[in-house]
Amino acid sequence: MLIPLILFCMVPQEFKEAMYYKKLEDNLVQCGLCFRRCVIPDKGRGFCQVRENRDGTLYSLVYGRPSAVHIDPIEKEPVLHFFPGSDIFCIATAGCSMRCKFCQNWHISQVKPEDIEFYEMSPADIVKQAKKHKCIGISHTYSEPTVFYEYVLDISKLARKQGFKNIVHTSGVMNPEPLKELLKYLDAVTVDLKGFTEKFYTTAIPDGSLKHVLNTLKIIKASGVWLEIVNLVIPTYNDSPKDIKRMTRWIYENLGPDVPVHFSRFFPSYKFKNLPLTPIKTLEKARAIAMEQGLRYVTVGNVPGHKANSTFCPKCGKVLIKRVHFAVLKNNIVNGKCKFCGEKIAGVWE
Repeated sequence: MLIPLILFCMVPQEFKEAMYYKKLEDNLVQCGLCFRRCVIPDKGRGFCQVRENRDGTLYSLVYGRPSAVHIDPIEKEPVLHFFPGSDIFCIATAGCSMRCKFCQNWHISQVKPEDIEFYEMSPADIVKQAKKHKCIGISHTYSEPTVFYEYVLDISKLARKQGFKNIVHTSGVMNPEPLKELLKYLDAVTVDLKGFTEKFYTTAIPDGSLKHVLNTLKIIKASGVWLEIVNLVIPTYNDSPKDIKRMTRWIYENLGPDVPVHFSRFFPSYKFKNLPLTPIKTLEKARAIAMEQGLRYVTVGNVPGHKANSTFCPKCGKVLIKRVHFAVLKNNIVNGKCKFCGEKIAGVWE
């Protein structure tokens, strides 16, 4: 469900001072939110284009100004082992810490805040709307939530007080200190593990850092916040069975067998319009490899009606949650266990 968009004008004096930055000499500042640690000159902006240095003070240009406000099924995140069948209130602002050539939401993430329409909504407005539309909580998604960190943090604190769940869908680019602070108020995180070679992260993205993302995954897992992983499988770029085996083995050894992994079908988009759709057999092969490495909950996404849209019991093999794309048709998990064999199923169910 799309919330009608209202256009407001930016009011510079209302911009919020950024968190996690330090002042340097000559009115320079260094942002500490993401792995890039941009050094920003006076009147300049960071890589994300939404954090601006004004006379030696760093400001967020998007606090309270989401450019996307939707109500989605939680399965769209995807978060499949967390209150299945629920609605979630989703927001995003302009800007991103990445430049993925395959971005599915480039019209939001790859634009400057002054070049896109936006709502003007305080954290209290967001929580109020989530309550009005009977959502279980708020998800910060579509673009990279790191770049609107202050907004995410304030919303999450308020939402937690009022009994709502907080979700972040991220590329895993946040630095450890702000990440650990935010995790105190989160209930679930979906991380895009975009590939498993530094070459992929420096060409298809480009200028990314696989090492940083892997460290982020470890921090989230150690925090106890529910974690799920998405891998968008892109033909000729990150679909090597060898790399998928290495990736899923790493997940098993470092995060454990119960972290859900979703292999998602790529559709030609943004700067990768010349590439074909991911063959369904490639996704099925990736899923088989992951399960051979010991992962217990592996699904196929962006292929509506595929058998592997659903979640299966790792013990008896019966369907636990039957899905068609984002719709939950049947839930056979009772009190956190498979109703057929009693196997405990990892997730947050109530």
